[in-house]
Amino acid sequence: MKLVFASSNPNKLKEIIAIAPPNIQIVGLKELGFEGELEETQTTIEGNSLQKAEFISSKFNVPCFAEDTGLEIEALNNEPGVYSARYAGKKEGFIDNVAKVLTKMEGIKNRKAQFKTVITYYNQGKYVQFEGITEGEITLERHGEGGFGYDCIFIPLNSGKTYAEMTQNEKNRLSHRKKSFEKFANHLAALSVL
Repeated sequence: MKLVFASSNPNKLKEIIAIAPPNIQIVGLKELGFEGELEETQTTIEGNSLQKAEFISSKFNVPCFAEDTGLEIEALNNEPGVYSARYAGKKEGFIDNVAKVLTKMEGIKNRKAQFKTVITYYNQGKYVQFEGITEGEITLERHGEGGFGYDCIFIPLNSGKTYAEMTQNEKNRLSHRKKSFEKFANHLAALSVL
């Protein structure tokens, strides 16, 4: 089965392809002929995920799925949350976002955090959402060279190392993105779509 993934992020596309079961072929936006960024103007992770899936499904008249992910830090009232990708400003990159988190967390003992992913499957005007959460904590400084985004400062519970210090397979076993995608794949299987 082919599934269109509504994301402009090549790192997320690579990760989704890696975690998808063999009977699901992930199609990226470039294969549809779509270039550029998808708008994320909603105030929740669920809202952004839906916005992207609905836009691509309506534009190309195809069933598709999208995801939105946020890092939620307990001591920062769940910031950066829905603003994770642009925490330090719209024109700043993740190096700046990570730096802002570390600065705001200076001197704070409570390092609890979680990654939350919401996948939205949109088809013919109807949608269903699937949530995946990985709990963990924020490090005092960057660790590791792998991954992307906040991976270098997030240690999943009981793992002893950041996402950025893990191999892709290690990360996938614990990943919030995989948890939500597995729920999505199970949903498709229950509908006998797979």
